[in-house]
Amino acid sequence: MKPKHKVLIIKVGYSETLTSDISNITSYGDVLRSTVLLPLYKDAHVTWLVDERSLPILKNNNLIHRILIYNLTSVLQLQSEHFDTVINLEKVPGLCALSDSINAWRRYGFRFDVRTGEAEAYDGTHIVLDICRDIEKKRKSKAYWQEGLFEMVGAEWNKEEYSLGYKPKSKQRYDIGFNYQVGNKWPLKAWPDKSWKELEKLVKGKYSVSWQEGTNNIEEYFDWINSCRLLITNDSFGMHAAIALKKKIVALFGPTHASENYLYNLGVAIYPKNFDCPQFPCRLDKCIKFDHSCIALIKPEQVLKEVESLLPKRGKKIG
Repeated sequence: MKPKHKVLIIKVGYSETLTSDISNITSYGDVLRSTVLLPLYKDAHVTWLVDERSLPILKNNNLIHRILIYNLTSVLQLQSEHFDTVINLEKVPGLCALSDSINAWRRYGFRFDVRTGEAEAYDGTHIVLDICRDIEKKRKSKAYWQEGLFEMVGAEWNKEEYSLGYKPKSKQRYDIGFNYQVGNKWPLKAWPDKSWKELEKLVKGKYSVSWQEGTNNIEEYFDWINSCRLLITNDSFGMHAAIALKKKIVALFGPTHASENYLYNLGVAIYPKNFDCPQFPCRLDKCIKFDHSCIALIKPEQVLKEVESLLPKRGKKIG
């Protein structure tokens, strides 16, 4: 019997694949949306190297045959194996060096530049890396995130979806979930608390509402999202989780790019319009124009209008 094609995906979550950001804060959303690549390798034996904190996102996924937690033991193991294809989606120099050190016939993504000690691109990834490094190119790009990812591996994105192995235990209980929190990495992505509270007043008596739960446990977080018919969310991991769980979505954007996020016809993206800011969307961690962020320009009434178009009938709260 011919052995299966062996594929290694290195996506730990320390750097966002299609931006210049590198952090010690794990990007759960970037790990989850990278799973769109898995259908390309449905007939292969896939190993995925990931940070332990992101394990619940990948476990029990029938398209992944082996998950390795990133540590010294797994590094030594991988350096002694042979793969047909290695896909490194991390720009962390150490992970690029690890990718280069693994025996493989074919490589995609990012490699280690021995002259500069920084991430460089394998063949086919240079355009993506240029966009990552040049904020103007990033701002002007109209391509969906998935298109860039598929381009990195020499393929064309055909609307492949996120692949989530976790099967939620919850039942649908609420009309709307308020996914109001964002990570410490990018606080300007958060719609102001007062706007959420104003929206709650507007929907009172029309829809049942649940405020964000399960933030200390990814599986509990999945269960909470699954309990809602629709999620109103900042640009965050919760938005990607809602996509994976096929929930209706109203996504709120400020300093980040709404246009690169494909919502799979599940909802709508709202972002500030008709205001004067030459750097919008800026992708900055400190706003140069407002006390908070341009996302504060989104009005609760505008959000309610989109909710009513997606949820024309009121659902009943169960339990």
